[in-house]
Formats: sequence, C-alpha cells, structure tokens
Amino acid sequence: MYLTQGEIAADPSMLTRVAQAAAQEGVADAGLDPDWWTNQWRRIWASSPGWETAWESALASGNEHPGADPAVITDAMILAEVQSMKPFTSIIPPP
Repeated sequence: MYLTQGEIAADPSMLTRVAQAAAQEGVADAGLDPDWWTNQWRRIWASSPGWETAWESALASGNEHPGADPAVITDAMILAEVQSMKPFTSIIPPP
C-alpha cells in the first residue's frame, strides 16, 4: 500500500497532471506555484481513495506507465482530489 502510494507521489506524469489541475483550479491565485504546491502536497493526493487500486491493477495488466495513462487515474479523479484540497495553502512558506 505505502510503496504504491509512494510510487504515485513520485511519478513524473502524475506530478505534471496534478500540477496542471491545480493551475486550472486557481492555485496561483493563492500565490502558489502549481508545481511547487503539487510537490509539497504529493503524499496527500497520492493517497486518494481508489488511486492505489487503479495503479496496482494497471501494473498487473502490463501497463508500465500508469501515471501517463488517463484511463488508470482519470482526469476526473485528479480534479476531484485537487478540488477537495481547496482552499490552496502551503505546508511551508514558498521559497
């Protein structure tokens, strides 16, 4: 479980997709860079309900890049998680 969530949190495609959703949802309006916010909160969004199961199922089916496959963790799943994390805040002050 935790290993899979860690893989999701470190996957470059997932980082890109979540940052783009955060950008679209207005993270910059809170004075935060989308990439910085995404990286800061990656352990939280990577533990979203259903993501681990979808990821492991994709890997078991031979999908070597589940983070880049919008059929595994859908854009709707990402959007719902990002929206649930609003209002956007920082764990630590931005650099």
